[in-house]
Amino acid sequence: MNWLNSEAFTLFGQHIIWSDMVGNILGLITLALGWRRSLWTWPVQFLSGLVLFAAFYGHLSGSAGKQVVVMAVALYGWWQWQRNKDRAVDGHIVPRFATWRERAAMLGAAAVGTVAVALLFTAYPSLSWDPWPDAYIFVGTVVAMYAQAKGMVEFWFAWLLVDLVGVPLNFANGYAFSGFVYVIYGALVLWGMRDWWLRSRRSPQPVLEGAPA
Repeated sequence: MNWLNSEAFTLFGQHIIWSDMVGNILGLITLALGWRRSLWTWPVQFLSGLVLFAAFYGHLSGSAGKQVVVMAVALYGWWQWQRNKDRAVDGHIVPRFATWRERAAMLGAAAVGTVAVALLFTAYPSLSWDPWPDAYIFVGTVVAMYAQAKGMVEFWFAWLLVDLVGVPLNFANGYAFSGFVYVIYGALVLWGMRDWWLRSRRSPQPVLEGAPA
């Protein structure tokens, strides 16, 4: 798998490596499929994580480990969408807004998770070259994928918050292709957010257990 870490081409003076390019193109396809509410978003997400894991394994153990978590969440997302019974007439997942309790839980998990992962990265510098932003992006990605697995519109907001840090961080660390892809992510996130938002307003919302009908 050494070819994954070799240079594919040079763009605007930046050296683009194969793993950076292939992994992020697959990530872009994943987001587009998520916008379309296609079940295939999860296998492609898993494949993206697998490519990056193969590229990092053996020399960047922290980055490889993060991809294992991403692949695990992708499998969870596939399972959730596959078993979801509230499907639209087109056979896809029905988007919904999270409850306030779910939002609070995700915000709390993101905050605690970011601090915990950043402290881990700080204690073991070989895991990350920029602990706090890297932890924020990693935990934010996991939270976004979890919200997507649950069909929550808020997953788009989570991706947007990840992009706000991911774009400058990738450019600063020399991953120009990732930076450009994150800019495209931003555009897809805004369009996808609008689409899911409108669909959630048109779709009947499930009644929470214990709530009045």
